[in-house]
Amino acid sequence: MEAQADHLVMLAVRDGDVERIGVLFDRHHRMLFNFFLRLTANRGLSEDLVQDVFFRMLKYRQTFQAETSFTAWMYQIARNAHIDQARKRRLEVVPDDEAAWDNVASSDADPEERLEQAQEIKLLRRALERLPIEKREVLVLSRFQNLKYNEIAEVLGCEVGAVKVRVFRAIRELGQIFFELSGEKAS
Repeated sequence: MEAQADHLVMLAVRDGDVERIGVLFDRHHRMLFNFFLRLTANRGLSEDLVQDVFFRMLKYRQTFQAETSFTAWMYQIARNAHIDQARKRRLEVVPDDEAAWDNVASSDADPEERLEQAQEIKLLRRALERLPIEKREVLVLSRFQNLKYNEIAEVLGCEVGAVKVRVFRAIRELGQIFFELSGEKAS
């Protein structure tokens, strides 16, 4: 239901009621922040990128079509903002940000289990950082942002089957990297 409401709000923004962008910001800024944080591991940069996305949504509001999924359109803009930022900062070293993963470990587990989970999460984060950006992006969209394959296909401009293949390959490569890192830790 909320997706339909977002769609209607964006149509209103497109048609001139630009103040309504605040409704979309309230609903989606945390989700976009988490998306960028998992891609960049940099809180400040992620905050800047969220602002850039909403600025671009206003600037390019006329490109939003009635038959378009709002979520896919928003992530397409987010993806473009991230790509543009990466081009500008190609040589910049990004600091490690553990906060991107803070809420992943279960607080229901006993201390020993929590420690083991925290170590595995750290390994997973390192493995994800080693993936090429295209594979990392498709995993973040599907597994962390919970986008459906058809929405990811719309964001990436490809077929749903291609998204499934990309996710499968990214998971397989992530697993290989994870186990390589696990081996490094064990030895």
